[in-house]
Amino acid sequence: MATNIGMMDSAYFVGRSEILSWINTTLQLNLSKVEEACSGAVHCQLMDSVHPGSVPMHKVNFDAKSEYEMIQNYKVLQDVFNKLKITKHIEVSKLVKGRPLDNLEFIQWLKKYCDSVHGGQLQNYHALERREASKGGKEATKRAAATQQSGKSSSSSTAPRPSSSSGAPRPSSSNGNRKHEPLSSNTGNHHSSKPQAKQTKPVPAYDEKITELKLYIDSLEKERDFYFSKLRDVEILCQNPDTEHLPLVGSIKRILYAADGEDVGAVVAAEEATQILSPIAEGSEERRNSMIESQKRKLIVNLDVDAAAITTLSPRQRLSDASDVKCSGSSPLLTC
Repeated sequence: MATNIGMMDSAYFVGRSEILSWINTTLQLNLSKVEEACSGAVHCQLMDSVHPGSVPMHKVNFDAKSEYEMIQNYKVLQDVFNKLKITKHIEVSKLVKGRPLDNLEFIQWLKKYCDSVHGGQLQNYHALERREASKGGKEATKRAAATQQSGKSSSSSTAPRPSSSSGAPRPSSSNGNRKHEPLSSNTGNHHSSKPQAKQTKPVPAYDEKITELKLYIDSLEKERDFYFSKLRDVEILCQNPDTEHLPLVGSIKRILYAADGEDVGAVVAAEEATQILSPIAEGSEERRNSMIESQKRKLIVNLDVDAAAITTLSPRQRLSDASDVKCSGSSPLLTC
C-alpha cells in the first residue's frame, strides 16, 4: 500500500477536476472546490469507503465550521491511521485554514492510497447510509441533492425551445405588415438581451482562474518560507561566538543585513583586498621591531664585555694606561 509517497510521484500530478469527480462519485456529494473538504469529514468517509467499519462515523462532524470542530475530525482520522499502521503525517494546522494547495496535496495522497487498496474497487459501499450516522450527514446529503437539482434546472432552462410546427396557420397577406411590426421590436429586444447572457457565461471560467491563482500564490508562499528558513539558519550560524569574528562571517552578515540599493559587492571586495594586504604590513612591522631589539641586545652585550675587560686588567697595566694618558697630554713640564 502507498503510505509514503514522494513529492515527485505521479499521484501529485492529478488535476483538481479528476479529484472532485472521484470524491463526488465515491461519496455521492457535489463538491465544487477542493478546499470544501478542509473539515476532514470527507477524508474520514473516504477511509471508511476502502476500510468499511474502521471509521467511527458517529464521531465525524460534516457540519464542522470552526477549527476546533475540524481538529476533532482530524483526530478521528489520525486514530484510523494509527489503527491501520499508516505512517502519514497530517498537517492539521495547514488543512483547517482551507488553502487550496495544501488540501489538494493531501487529497491527492489519499486518492493514491485508496487506489492501492483492492485496486480502487469499492465493495457494496453505501455512502448515504454511512453518512447519516454522523453529525450533519443528512444535511450534507440534502445540500448535495439541492445543488444537483438546481444544476439540472439551470441546464434545462438554458436548453433551446422547440420550433413551431410547420402546420401552424400563417397570417394573411393584408395583415402581415401590421403583425410583423411589433415582432420586429421584440426581436430588437431579444438581440439587446444577448450580450447580457454572454456576460454571465464566463463566470465559471473566472472562478477557475481565481482558484489557479490561489494555488500559485500558495506555492510562492511555500517557496518563500523555504528560503527564509535557509537564511535564518545561515544567520544563526553567523551568530555563533566561535565563528562570528571571522572575516568571511562579517561579509555574510553585511550581505544579509544590506539595505535596498546598497552595493554590497564592492564593499566586500574592498575589505577582502585590505585583509589580503594587511598581513604584509604586519610582517614588515614585526621585522622592524625584531631588528631594533637585536640592535639593543648587541649594545648591551658590548657594554657588558667592556666592563668585564676593565675589571680583569692588572694594576701595572692600569698604571701604564694612566701614564700613556699623561704623556699624551700637552703639558711642557712632563716628558716621557
